[in-house]
Amino acid sequence: MSKYRHDLPQLKGGLFLSDGGMETQLIFLDGVELPHFASYVLLETEEGRARLKRYYEHYLGIAANRNVGFLLESATWRANPDWAAKIGHDAEDLKRINRASVQLLEELRDAWETPAMPCVISAAIGPRGDGYKAGRMEADEAESYHATQIETLAGTATDMVTAFTMNTANEAIGIAQAAKKAGMPCVISFTVETDGKLVTGMALGDAVKAVDDATGGSPAYYMINCAHPTHFTQALAAGESWIERVRGVRANASARSHQELDESDTLDAGDPIDLGRRYNDLRRDFPGMRILGGCCGTDHRHLAAICEACVPFETRVA
Repeated sequence: MSKYRHDLPQLKGGLFLSDGGMETQLIFLDGVELPHFASYVLLETEEGRARLKRYYEHYLGIAANRNVGFLLESATWRANPDWAAKIGHDAEDLKRINRASVQLLEELRDAWETPAMPCVISAAIGPRGDGYKAGRMEADEAESYHATQIETLAGTATDMVTAFTMNTANEAIGIAQAAKKAGMPCVISFTVETDGKLVTGMALGDAVKAVDDATGGSPAYYMINCAHPTHFTQALAAGESWIERVRGVRANASARSHQELDESDTLDAGDPIDLGRRYNDLRRDFPGMRILGGCCGTDHRHLAAICEACVPFETRVA
């Protein structure tokens, strides 16, 4: 059993780094074929596992050099029934794959963790449908749909689950309810459009409040991912109390809209230095944001620039 389970160090202070845009980096920079954007398929072969290890180690090295914590996020964003069926995996395959994803992260933690760099294992939960298009599930249906994956992960060394690229409050509520029943700490990460709202038109603050109201505030905290800072800074500027529940950001490298990214055949890596400055601005204005990672189009260059901009010099390892 993980020493961090139910005792998440990122809630107690300090900065935590995470990885970048796993799927976009593997596809566009490493030339890896990922059916339906499913990075979990790499867990099926020794070569694939080795590639994933190398991927994580780029980011672990950045965190180690800067004396900050690290969130190891599993390659399971697509490891749910509907997406797996498109690839040819059934329920038993998914259980094995989800367990294997955590085992890989345990190996990395054993090799890299130090007192100065606590490493937390977070299992990624993805949306049932397309993260850029609104889903239609009610909360109870979402809970039932995601429960098996969460229950499987609860039987591993997973410290927490993080639901990424959530674009409806109902699916987020269902995941939070399933995690609560499984006794698993949960984080909800919403994505927004260029206007700072969910694709449904719901304001980001209303989505956070809806999940908290429906679940008794069970999520450990909230994040924002798969959107550029220029898309969501306006939503945070309101200065309302719900903003204190947002503890992390995994932004896109590109300022393009979701539709533009979806229709593009090339990778827009944006400007890593500019992204780092924008993260520093977010940290200055919202000091409670302590989890910093990347999403589509980001790689180790962006995370290094984010650390350069955000990590005070005196905290770095010589």
